[in-house]
Amino acid sequence: MKNFRIISILSVLTAVFAGIAAAAGIFYSTGGESYFYESIRGQQVEIYGRGLYQHMSADVAVQGIAHDYVTLFIAIPALLISTYLLKNGKLRTILFHAGVLHFFFLTFLFYINMGMFNAMFLVYVLITSLSFFAFMITLFEVDLSRLREKFLPGLKRKLIGGFLMFLSAAIALLWLEIIVTPLVDGTIIPASVEHYTSLTVQGLDLSIFLPIGFVSGLLLYKNRNIGYLMAAVTLVFLCFLMTALVAKIIAMAMTGVNVIPVVFIIPTFLVLVIISTIWLFRKIAPGVSTQIYSASSIQTGT
Repeated sequence: MKNFRIISILSVLTAVFAGIAAAAGIFYSTGGESYFYESIRGQQVEIYGRGLYQHMSADVAVQGIAHDYVTLFIAIPALLISTYLLKNGKLRTILFHAGVLHFFFLTFLFYINMGMFNAMFLVYVLITSLSFFAFMITLFEVDLSRLREKFLPGLKRKLIGGFLMFLSAAIALLWLEIIVTPLVDGTIIPASVEHYTSLTVQGLDLSIFLPIGFVSGLLLYKNRNIGYLMAAVTLVFLCFLMTALVAKIIAMAMTGVNVIPVVFIIPTFLVLVIISTIWLFRKIAPGVSTQIYSASSIQTGT
């Protein structure tokens, strides 16, 4: 693996600074009680009032802390372990590592753009940059010319690809319902904007991340080389993202928020994502590295 050194340095630095940011979100305590604030649009918003996210709305702050728990206790250990295993140059490890880095990039890109400014802002910027370049360099390690030849026969690529397309479309429709309904009834501004400038998560999802998920599924369905790369990375990323969403649902339920029906939907999606990821990664031929293998030695996937 020719870029192992630079990828490992960037990945370890990502883990270190993400640990600092997540720990600050979980354990830093300052301020007093929650209070209500009237936004520029005249909406009464409950502000969290304490900790690193003291200027965030109460419901979003609780979700942020839940996300930090997943980052600190699940994603960071996974990133460090996959970094250590990268030196073997195996395709499975590289694809998994890229997926984990994708999770860090998205997480802290959102923290930069949605989170109210706090003492960790420059740390968020640094993590976003580190994870982005580590992610891109890791992807460059994969030879796309005959990637599908490195997968064993029997891969349920149409089923997995269809699921990725369905999941991306379902989430897109959920976000569009939030945005379009106020446009139709004339209120214009969705209630979930609260005191923020815009719907940052929905905007980035609809413009970048959901199309990536949909196209990943489509290209895998069509048996394209790049589809195998994109689908594998997207599935690993979704394993961590869906875990974070489940943690957020639990955190919201603990504060008394009604989480039905998402308390059933998101965990179901998480289980399906994990199953799809296992199916895909089990079909990577044992011992396959990023080097080119001949078609005679490894059969193409179906």
